[in-house]
Amino acid sequence: MQKVRLKKYANRRIYDTEKSAYITLQQVCELIRSGRQVEVIDAQTQEDVTAFILTQIIVEEAKNKNSLLPVPLLHLVIQYGGNVLSEFFEKYLELTIQNYLACRSAFDDQFRKWLEMGKDLSSMAQKSMPGLTPWKPFFDLFSPPGSGSGEKPPESTGS
Repeated sequence: MQKVRLKKYANRRIYDTEKSAYITLQQVCELIRSGRQVEVIDAQTQEDVTAFILTQIIVEEAKNKNSLLPVPLLHLVIQYGGNVLSEFFEKYLELTIQNYLACRSAFDDQFRKWLEMGKDLSSMAQKSMPGLTPWKPFFDLFSPPGSGSGEKPPESTGS
C-alpha cells in the first residue's frame, strides 16, 4: 500500500494530495488507524515534517485523555533528551510494540481455541456423563446459546 502524501501549509492546514482536499489532524489519525502510512511535507520548504505531525497527533490525544505516558518516563525523556532515549526509541521501542502486538494476538488465538475446546468438552460431558449434574452449570458456561443448556438432566432411578 502506498503512502498518503500530505502537504502542511504555514496556516497549519494539511492538504491530502490523494483526495485533493484539506484534512484535519483527526482525519490523519483515522488514516493511520485504518492501516495507511502518511508522509507529510512542508509545502514551502519541502522538508519532511511527518514526525512533527504524528507527535502533534499523539500530544492532542494525550491532552484529551489527560494521560499518555507515565510521569516518571516523561521525566526521563526530558532529562536524557536526544541522547540515550532517541537511540532506544529508534532501535527498540517499535520492535517491542510489534512483539507485544504479535504476542497479544497469539494469546487471543490460543484463548479462542481453549474456549472452542471447552464447548466441545461441554457437549461431550452432557451427552456421555449425565450423572455429573453438579457440574452442569459449569459446563453450560461453554455451551453455545440454544444448544440444550437449561435442559433438565435425566432423572435417576434411585436403584
